[in-house]
Amino acid sequence: MTAAITRREDREAGFTLIETIVALALMGLVLSALASVTAQWLPNWNHGIDRIQRSEVIGVALQRIGADIASAEYVPANRKTHRPLFEGSELSVTFVRTSFGPNSGPGLDVVRLGETIDHGEFVTVRSQMRFTPLPLVSSLPQHLHFADPVVLLRKPYRLSFAYAGPDRIWKSTWRDADKLPAMIRLTIRDAGSERVLAISTITPIHIQAPSNCVRPDGGCDDRKDEQNDDKNAASTSSSGAVASATAGQGATQ
Repeated sequence: MTAAITRREDREAGFTLIETIVALALMGLVLSALASVTAQWLPNWNHGIDRIQRSEVIGVALQRIGADIASAEYVPANRKTHRPLFEGSELSVTFVRTSFGPNSGPGLDVVRLGETIDHGEFVTVRSQMRFTPLPLVSSLPQHLHFADPVVLLRKPYRLSFAYAGPDRIWKSTWRDADKLPAMIRLTIRDAGSERVLAISTITPIHIQAPSNCVRPDGGCDDRKDEQNDDKNAASTSSSGAVASATAGQGATQ
């Protein structure tokens, strides 16, 4: 009876020390393999997430910039000039557009999109000011005082502009022109490698003429022609009326 109980207790005994050591060793090998695999794919995973986030930020910035540029209007700086208030360089562009945004009433804003330095690094910023007629001066930036800066792009990305008219010839600057550019090219570069990103785009400007002109290319010749035609028609009608009156007097006599 006692021998049977002893054998049953031996069969129900737990792991031996050797078995425990072997199990711990196997567990250590499995955990080491998992840690090695995780260390290999986790940086790539984080890099992919960061790249997606940066692409989304660039996409949102280009949408905002494109919407601003597409809304540019043909507005002269004052009554003494017929040239639109527009100044474009390779790293910045200044134009007039209808006021847009919260707490903005009816009217026009002067918008500047371009690079500035923030904490020692280049950033692309959107700033604006309320439009008022400006004095006729040679240096326009002296009379433009922008506020409400909003950062659109940060390091390592830089934004550059190019301008083209209806002839589609691209230029790095657009100043003192009688017309607005037909389109503006937005180029995003990696500041480190100078690689142009595929997300770069071209934005057209919808308004190409002042409000009192009818030609879409910015000329007012059609308006002048219409006025001349109206004057000619009026003079012709007057001449016809005088001739009819003269003929009537002659017949009466």
